[in-house]
Amino acid sequence: MSNEFRSHGAALDDEGLEHALDLAKVSAAQLWAVLAVETSGNGFFSDRRPKILFERHVFSRLTHQAFDAQHPDISSKSPGNYGASGDHQYDRLNQAIELDRNAALQSTSWGLGQIMGFNFASTGSADVESMVRRMVLSENEQLLCMVGTLIGGGSIAALRAKDWANFARRYNGPNYAINNYDVRLSAAYQKFSYGGTPDLRIRTAQTYLTYLGWHPGTIDGIVGKQTRDAMNLYQAKEGLELTTVLDDETLAHLRSRVLALPL
Repeated sequence: MSNEFRSHGAALDDEGLEHALDLAKVSAAQLWAVLAVETSGNGFFSDRRPKILFERHVFSRLTHQAFDAQHPDISSKSPGNYGASGDHQYDRLNQAIELDRNAALQSTSWGLGQIMGFNFASTGSADVESMVRRMVLSENEQLLCMVGTLIGGGSIAALRAKDWANFARRYNGPNYAINNYDVRLSAAYQKFSYGGTPDLRIRTAQTYLTYLGWHPGTIDGIVGKQTRDAMNLYQAKEGLELTTVLDDETLAHLRSRVLALPL
């Protein structure tokens, strides 16, 4: 496994979320709707590398089809051949990097908002390498990159208006209806509007438990049975008091354990 893209995987915090909301001028429910549909609300894989998806048709376009004949699995005019998430996407990306690093990074969608590398300028980054470094650093930076793209690409107006079809068309492309992006965005917005947005402390604990191999279930900011069981198993192993709610000591302990993980 390449360690180039691995970090401590810092989870989104209140400061990062508030900064993004101030820039976007939307509600937390609107922003979380986009995050939930794009990446199930989590910007890192369990190995602390940003969530990515490598797009072979973009790589083909950016390299003028130079590699289509010999490497059709990662370079083709037609999209697809995605395969499994996680390690497999990095395997595909690393193959493309060996052929053309700049094009490979630009042909990949990154982090919480699944921002394509070729959109680096709208994220406020000087080049795609700078954007990727931000994506690797933290979810706070991932979210700021996403908001920059929403503003720079003009889709922020549709998000502010809760015009989900128009937003999906701008954000996901003209074929958005195939994957019901607008319907899913609307449903997610309703869920977060009436049920509340994720508790970031709990979400951080879930993220760090995942990194440490304790399997808390979906990273959703809600303490369900699976999250509580994982937290209690962790507390027992580390000699911490078993609690029914997340306490500051457990969260601080989780954070220190993650910071001690090798990069």
